[in-house]
Amino acid sequence: MTVTSEQYRDALRLFPAGVTIVTIKSPQDDKPHGLTVSAFSSISPEPPLILIALDHRSLGHQLLEKDEAVFAVNILPYDKSELSNRFAWIKDEDRFAVGDWGTAVTGAPFLQDALAWLDCTIHARYEAGTHTIYIGHVQASGVPRPDYLPLIYWNRGYRQLAVSGVQ
Repeated sequence: MTVTSEQYRDALRLFPAGVTIVTIKSPQDDKPHGLTVSAFSSISPEPPLILIALDHRSLGHQLLEKDEAVFAVNILPYDKSELSNRFAWIKDEDRFAVGDWGTAVTGAPFLQDALAWLDCTIHARYEAGTHTIYIGHVQASGVPRPDYLPLIYWNRGYRQLAVSGVQ
């Protein structure tokens, strides 16, 4: 029995995911790139490793395949859904024209008012169907807004956690 792409998506849309913007700096490219990503997970605290998965058709994938490319994962707070949409859908204008951006240790851009950010070098790459899994070795991190709630994507829409006593 084979699961169709539609059946697969119908099942996974019910799994809530945090929303991130992955920002990429490639030494061969003067301009940084960024895209909205929900395929993100922690892997190991020692050494500090995380993973992201990018579609092979994306520009982000092309850039991360280059030697010495670096990236940052910016974990979004609930009030950044418009920025998430900008990095998901805007194609022909500077996605970084909106937002308060800094430069991390590796040179990757990071969102200064993210919930948290992780600055990474590439530890490993693994082909996986239509995507590549990138294991990032965390070189630096920040937690600018620890008391805010995260932006959540569930059932094809943005959601906000309802937790008493938290902004």
